[in-house]
Amino acid sequence: MRRTAALLSSHGGAGGRSIPQALAAVLVCPLSKKPLRYCEASGSLVSDAVGVSFPVVDGIPCLVPKDGRLLDDHQEKSEQDSSTGDSSG
Repeated sequence: MRRTAALLSSHGGAGGRSIPQALAAVLVCPLSKKPLRYCEASGSLVSDAVGVSFPVVDGIPCLVPKDGRLLDDHQEKSEQDSSTGDSSG
């Protein structure tokens, strides 16, 4: 827990909907227990295993299963394309 708190405090300027990459790397889906992927286009955490998107509100991931949204096939593919295609910045 202390390591996670240190990661968050070292990324203090994470405002808005984004979250620190280090935090996104340790979060898992509450349903499948598989890693989540951060989608910058929608500002949400996506579980590719179950096709659910979890919102990030004020930099805080909402990982309660009832807060998740099911992704359409075309929406899921476009989010994957946008997150893998923009690896330069």
